[in-house]
Amino acid sequence: MNKAVILVGGPSRATRFRPLSMHLPQPLFPVGGQPIIWHQIKALSAVKDLREIILIGFFEDFIFQPFLSKCQDEFPSVTFKYLREYSQLGTAGGFFHFRDQILRGSPKNIFMLYTDICCSFPLDELLAQHERHGRLGTIMVTKVDRASAHLYGCVVVDHETKLAEHYVEKPETYVSDMASTGVFVFDQEIFHFMARVMEKRASEFEHERVQESAYGRYDDGDDSQDINRLRLEQDILRAMAGDKKLSAFLCTGFWRQIKSAASAVPANALYLQQAHGSSESILAKSGSEGAEIKGAVYIHPSAQVHPTAHIGPNVSIHARVVIGPGVRINDSIILDNVHIKDNAVVLHAIVGWDCRIGKWGRVEGSKVTQANDIDEVTQSGVKLNSICILGEDVHVKDEVFIRNSIVLPHKELAGNKHNEVIM
Repeated sequence: MNKAVILVGGPSRATRFRPLSMHLPQPLFPVGGQPIIWHQIKALSAVKDLREIILIGFFEDFIFQPFLSKCQDEFPSVTFKYLREYSQLGTAGGFFHFRDQILRGSPKNIFMLYTDICCSFPLDELLAQHERHGRLGTIMVTKVDRASAHLYGCVVVDHETKLAEHYVEKPETYVSDMASTGVFVFDQEIFHFMARVMEKRASEFEHERVQESAYGRYDDGDDSQDINRLRLEQDILRAMAGDKKLSAFLCTGFWRQIKSAASAVPANALYLQQAHGSSESILAKSGSEGAEIKGAVYIHPSAQVHPTAHIGPNVSIHARVVIGPGVRINDSIILDNVHIKDNAVVLHAIVGWDCRIGKWGRVEGSKVTQANDIDEVTQSGVKLNSICILGEDVHVKDEVFIRNSIVLPHKELAGNKHNEVIM
């Protein structure tokens, strides 16, 4: 029997996802027609003998309950649970804190996934390699450009033995072009290893506290002195690699982080293209919705799209959206209850809930071409060339052009805006 843990973080962890995370938590934001976390749950539910998926974070308990109830109906062979951290315990602290509940039923293998990733999720292959090599854990890695490797946790891999020889989190100098994807599988003995790490850290903290107190430098309110905070990357993975207890599995499919709000658009495209390649029925087709459909497009059944509209590629249109005559939408996410009037254009953008775009209006961002194009969408308060984002309930008047801008909720725009953050 196997289990899985998804680390969902909390409200303070999604600041780069604003203004979209002001309406709902980042893990529940829709890409490819479904919440980000749903794609992970779908992949995990297909793993043989996986019986339980546990979400760990510090959101309020009620936030995920409706979503998990729907998942229980959709994936009846798996049970779901949300466990709330009493404080921010670090990327591995919550996992260790809830070890008794995770170990209930004696699972053989335990998957761990970060929620802020988009991936093809070859989990069966990952598990097969993990069991074949028999090490304490296996980290899934992907090959990245040498120039951007410093943005990720880097793994030095022996490609013959699949041993992860060294792990460094965001190194200042080049270490490896193999980056952590935020997907792991561990043997249940991982908790014994983590306990030893915690004991060692407690001893080191106590030694430092005694030394600093002697010189009057000890700060009792310093968060770094909290021995309950446990970092997966710096505290656990580095130690596992040093002890030769960590394997590395190379993901050859697609992978991308979903850190900023802008990163949702390329993630949306990847999931839609995956569905297009597998001929999944969620995608719209030319003629079926009346409009001209190009490439991979998701249209919610309740949306109304005029037959003269041109939609796609890489577009998601959500519930109760109304698309008027002659509208052109490409590489965008249109959220619930949006009304786009005649001959408007939306390119490389996210249009938030309850927005209105007037006749001949234009909302246009810049196409994302590289993964690191979307790590930051602003710099020193200035909007960079990237995705255009309209927050909830933004009204764009007729013939207004909004380009490369971020608009916070509940705004009315009567004039053109270019490369602005509109508060």
